[in-house]
Amino acid sequence: MRNALVFVLIAAAAVSVSGCGTDDAPAAAPPTTSTTSTFADATGEVPADASPKSGAASPGAALTVTDIRIGRQPGFDRVVYELGGTGSPGWQVAYTDSAVQDGSGKTVDVAGRAILEVRILGSAYPFDSTVPPFAGPDPVTDPGAPTITGVYKKLVYEGVTQSFIGLDADQPPFSVTALADPPRLVVDIATP
Repeated sequence: MRNALVFVLIAAAAVSVSGCGTDDAPAAAPPTTSTTSTFADATGEVPADASPKSGAASPGAALTVTDIRIGRQPGFDRVVYELGGTGSPGWQVAYTDSAVQDGSGKTVDVAGRAILEVRILGSAYPFDSTVPPFAGPDPVTDPGAPTITGVYKKLVYEGVTQSFIGLDADQPPFSVTALADPPRLVVDIATP
């Protein structure tokens, strides 16, 4: 029992000290989370800017994309990457001039006027996460969300799942949110 108490105290001290940094860079904000699992979990606010977005994955995250859904909300279209495995995802989401696969350098043919590259951090190969990967169509489309021409290529390379969202608009504002139970990454894209 005494060893357990000592371990808890050491772990608490380590967590406290790990938040103390000496560099001047701002700390990354933790992902926003929710405990429900409906399609409309994220904030529901219309995105206001098109600048690149990023967030850190939880330590030891090992996630695999298990489903991709597209839908329309008032003022924006939504892409949900449902994830299985452990931890919470991080992300790097930004517009790109061309869709180029990590690792191979191959170009992905993406329909639309703009390409939003989605990089899900904290990813694992399905054989490492033991979660069956998404086996749906490539690209994923939904005629109910016409601004999104498709969600393309869910490739994992060196701990990152890379995907591209084709848009029939010129780089509209977007937002990114991480949700829990189950883990999901939600990308909301303002509609014209």
